[in-house]
Amino acid sequence: MLLRAHPRLLLPVLAAVVVGALTGCSLFDRGPRGNPAAQPSASAGGGAQLEIPTTVAVGQVSLIQRLGEDGPLRTLSVERGGAWQCLDCAGDGVTSRGTLAPELTERLQVLLANPALADETDQARRYRSTCIDALTSSLLTSTGLITSQDCPGEERTPVAGEILLLLTQATPAEVKG
Repeated sequence: MLLRAHPRLLLPVLAAVVVGALTGCSLFDRGPRGNPAAQPSASAGGGAQLEIPTTVAVGQVSLIQRLGEDGPLRTLSVERGGAWQCLDCAGDGVTSRGTLAPELTERLQVLLANPALADETDQARRYRSTCIDALTSSLLTSTGLITSQDCPGEERTPVAGEILLLLTQATPAEVKG
């Protein structure tokens, strides 16, 4: 009943619960010396499987997307050198891997190093979701979590919006909404 009274709170809370439940860690879990905790990954079938990240190092980024409450959770992680792994990127349950072109890797690093990114985090903006059943995209950067929804009237953050566009155009992660 409480969730029906505050539907705007449902999606961010649901995303945080899903991320926490799937990883068993908090979003701010840090290892010794403030380094991100290690993320071991192995599937039940014995092959490697991408886990949903809870932290990323400088120069890395993860994109977590979901269309509505019941849509599949797509996760894309990009390393500093441009190598990427995507779990359910096209919504088909397939894990994909690749490497960004050198010029895209360089552009991504410039965007991730932009000091303005700190002003675009959910915490700095006091972000609240505004739509139900919209595509929600969350970028996890070393600066913090940056969430956006693909719905009328929501303004994209300039730097994070450019990162989102770069990632979705250069990988199988497609913005569908």
